[in-house]
Amino acid sequence: MKPTIKTSRRDFILTGSLGAGALLLGSALSSLAAQEPDKKLGIALVGLGGYSSGQLAPALQHTKNCYLAGIVTGTPAKAEDWSKKYNIPQKNIYNYKNFDEIANNKDIDIVYVVLPVAMHKEYTIRAARAGKHVICEKPMALNANDCREMIAACKDANKLLSIGYRLHFEPHNQEVMRLGQKQIFGKVTKIDTGNGFTYNGDPNAWRLKKALSGGGALMDMGVYSIQGSRYTLGQEPIAVKATQEKTRPDFFKEVDETIFWELKFPGGAKVTGKSSYNNDWSYLHVEAEKGKFALEPAFGYSGLDGTINGKPMNVPNNIQQAAQMDDFANCVTLNKQSRVPGEEGLKDMKVVDAIYRSLDSGKWEEIV
Repeated sequence: MKPTIKTSRRDFILTGSLGAGALLLGSALSSLAAQEPDKKLGIALVGLGGYSSGQLAPALQHTKNCYLAGIVTGTPAKAEDWSKKYNIPQKNIYNYKNFDEIANNKDIDIVYVVLPVAMHKEYTIRAARAGKHVICEKPMALNANDCREMIAACKDANKLLSIGYRLHFEPHNQEVMRLGQKQIFGKVTKIDTGNGFTYNGDPNAWRLKKALSGGGALMDMGVYSIQGSRYTLGQEPIAVKATQEKTRPDFFKEVDETIFWELKFPGGAKVTGKSSYNNDWSYLHVEAEKGKFALEPAFGYSGLDGTINGKPMNVPNNIQQAAQMDDFANCVTLNKQSRVPGEEGLKDMKVVDAIYRSLDSGKWEEIV
């Protein structure tokens, strides 16, 4: 089916009242009720771009186990604005030169890295060495080898590392995980998924610079499609073959525009996926032996919708980032592994690396 959703990445914003949405945090938070920590943990956001300002900071106003304690920015005007808006004391405001001094700040327990992809490894490692637990935004790093270095650094520092996979805490996607992994309708036989938006923004934005982004729509949007296939099946793919098209080569000079791929899984399901900076896609369609289920939109920040055998899924939307950050704060308090640890980010980047190799070779590539 050809999706008709017209949703850009910038339009993936909270559409309802945050106050009302806070009542719908769903199962991801309900399980924490009996374990709610006595003390809220402090989170420092590193990088104050659109995702931090539009999603993470507002979500932190509705968290139970953590709060916005500090910020790291290279822009003094942003520091002043955020300090006033969120009542952040000057001692909890850092820039990229004095970032390592965060080690001496007891107000900050968790550092959330929300920077261009090329900076993820450096600031994840520096945060861990400063004695802070880390959430790193997706995609985790430029490649799988960088992911391995980040995981090792956090383990060496005895600090937890989690990747910003908010959809593992979102009720619609959780239901897809349940239906697929538990084979509620029998073995999954087919998955088709796509994620993308029509990019008409700044041609000089970091997302269009390969050195900063590592790639284009595949890195930015395709990770969701890869994740969707993986968590629907509860399996890891073993090989991939990919093709691409570029209709605006002057605009997407350094990065990919649209990529199509097929993944081989051990169970034999036919799995196709795609990502784009020139198409408005957000869907996950699944066929099993005895039924079908789907999400469309599937991957946005809010307004997700799903069907099971053509009937409404009837699960709530929630504040995904609040659920995600609360869960990690709870993991830190209880010293237990996150459901989306660094290893989860590594698994996706192994697939991404193989897709890029396939584009170069024109052949099936093993995922190793």
